[in-house]
Amino acid sequence: MNTLKKNNSTKMESSQALFEFATEGIIISDSTGTIIRANPSSERLFGYNTGELINQKIEVLVPKRFSHSHEKHRDGYHQNPHPRSMGRGLDLYRKKKNGDELPIEISLSHYKVEEKQFVIAFIIDISERKIADEKIKRSNAELELKVEERTKILKETMYELEASKEELSIALEKEKDLNDMKSRFVTMASHEFRTPLSTILSSAFIINKYIKTEEQTKREKHINRIVNSVTLMTDILNEFLNLGKIEEGKISVKLEDFEMEKYMQTIIQDLNQHTKNGQRIQYDHIGSKIAHLDLNLLKNIVYNLITNAIKFSPESSIIKVETFIDNTEVKLLVKDEGIGIPENDKKHMMDRFFRASNATNIQGTGLGMHIVSKYVERMNGHLHFESILNKGTTFFITFKKIF
Repeated sequence: MNTLKKNNSTKMESSQALFEFATEGIIISDSTGTIIRANPSSERLFGYNTGELINQKIEVLVPKRFSHSHEKHRDGYHQNPHPRSMGRGLDLYRKKKNGDELPIEISLSHYKVEEKQFVIAFIIDISERKIADEKIKRSNAELELKVEERTKILKETMYELEASKEELSIALEKEKDLNDMKSRFVTMASHEFRTPLSTILSSAFIINKYIKTEEQTKREKHINRIVNSVTLMTDILNEFLNLGKIEEGKISVKLEDFEMEKYMQTIIQDLNQHTKNGQRIQYDHIGSKIAHLDLNLLKNIVYNLITNAIKFSPESSIIKVETFIDNTEVKLLVKDEGIGIPENDKKHMMDRFFRASNATNIQGTGLGMHIVSKYVERMNGHLHFESILNKGTTFFITFKKIF
């Protein structure tokens, strides 16, 4: 019996020692939420003197904004008491005596004595852990910000690299295009210049043979052949010079007022010297007199269209040229009775160096219509054509009138 009493006494002393010297705060409350015991650690934790917490409601340690809901939770727990941890994964705070709030974790347990329900709360101060967590959060936020900044820089770098790649690709394409143009020029020049150069050489040689006065007519014939051949070569070189300006974006537009009918008659008078036997250029103008366009670009357009009509039309044919001006538009029409354009070739007619399949035996560079289309485009005009094989072709150009 004495031994049993001694063992019970030892257990009570051990329990008391655990309660008194535990580093965790321990608070015991009854079913009404009244604190009946608080160990020294809990008193130090909440800033109370020894015994000050006894007989106070547990809500004295709950921040005011949570006290009402805490009473409901407390009553609910007493109705269904069970061991549980509180605060894990939550921001749980308790109030110190001086009003400061303290981040904590609480574990609850319960026991009965003579049918009375008691709750034991084990309380841990997690202030340092919260500080460490905040540091980690800030560090993570800073890291995320750095990652975001680095990602942004990387994206900008990739964009710049992609832009540089695209610029390089465009430059390379232009270089290839230029080399292709040079190669085509060499090939075309060696072919197109051969005939006029041969004509010039043979005519010059023959002229040297005509030394008598009565042979002047023969001399004039070969002089005209030389002049025509030089003109042809000049036209070819001019087409390449114009193409070069177009490729470099150096075609400037200078708009001015002029009398359309008078201007066109001057051009046609000059082109009449290049018509084939029996060919006739028929010109008509309808509407207002004054147009507002670039004279040099218009001259090149008209020359190209009419010389093509002359070149691809038979002798004794009519080439119709019409101009029309009203309050909104300036129109130009050039119609021939020539060989026409094959259906499969029509979509390529404005391509650089393109020559229709039925025109390979007729002298030309394949640049004229490309240059015409670019000049029309520079003056905000629209070009289209209609063609029937072996019947002829009609080109229509429309410029919106600019005031």
